[in-house]
Amino acid sequence: MSIREIEELFRKDLHELGCMVKSSEPVTFSINAHINYSNVCETKCRICAYHRGRQFTLSADEVVNEALKASKAGARELHIVGSHNPELGVEYFENIFRSISSQCSATIKALTAAEVSYYAKKDRMSIREFLGRLKSAGLEILAGGGAEILVDGVRREICPRKCRSEEWLRIMRIAHESGIKSNATMLFGHLESIRHRAIHLYRIRKLQDKTGGFLAFIPLPFHPEGTDFSFKPSPVDILKTIAVSRLVLSNFRGIKAYWVMLGLELAEIALSYGANDLDGTVGRERIAHSAGAKTPEGLGVEELIKIIRNANRIPAERDAFFNILKVYEDRKVWVCE
Repeated sequence: MSIREIEELFRKDLHELGCMVKSSEPVTFSINAHINYSNVCETKCRICAYHRGRQFTLSADEVVNEALKASKAGARELHIVGSHNPELGVEYFENIFRSISSQCSATIKALTAAEVSYYAKKDRMSIREFLGRLKSAGLEILAGGGAEILVDGVRREICPRKCRSEEWLRIMRIAHESGIKSNATMLFGHLESIRHRAIHLYRIRKLQDKTGGFLAFIPLPFHPEGTDFSFKPSPVDILKTIAVSRLVLSNFRGIKAYWVMLGLELAEIALSYGANDLDGTVGRERIAHSAGAKTPEGLGVEELIKIIRNANRIPAERDAFFNILKVYEDRKVWVCE
């Protein structure tokens, strides 16, 4: 699919897009936990409210304790991301990942490509060496953030000190070649145009065609509170973007309706417009909430199941790699071997 063809999809009526992505497949979720290790950040992106709050940095022991507590409560997936903190480096993350992986079986999904770029450069390491050390310590999946919009003209306006688009894509390619899976995101509804979104989706699709290393795509509607901007996407724009993402990224296991940033009602509706995953229980999330997200900090399994059933879909629990573990069909639970 060309960039122009993707642009044409965005111009279609929402109802038509909904018909194009209609599906009866199960909607998945995970029992997961988000852990934000720091908001001290040199990059200070204009689109970010997270670094403007009261500054904090968790010690390695504090991160490990949060992770083990979440694992003991049932979390199968640990999402660990933070900032570009000049006081931290590869040894901090090695210690965290090694300690977690030696004490629990939860999958470690951590650090965005932007964080990898920053910390590898700070520690004067190649990307391959940096990722190799973290993989040896227990890292299995890279988080998908930091992509924003993969067009450098836009990045110069919204995140001028963050890695360029080619660097983000290069890091993801190296991660995939190294046996580390990843997710991908798109932050939309700020300064970008429909063409910019089309370019973003096109570039991610092309990389997935080459590596097959992406698991899920997460369209993230921009929340302006506490940032340098006041724009935000409409609900119709959000649903159209999710639907187009599903059509373009047909070789991704999951297209997420990330309820933390969509809100519970819109996340439920998004399940009829191309989304096939509701993310998970999440737990304490700081980044989106610092920008004005009004959603709960976490949801229980029963709440996630209710949202999915309200959308007339079948709920299914998955692991971090999108393998289905349980299917909740007609009040019966099928455990997948």
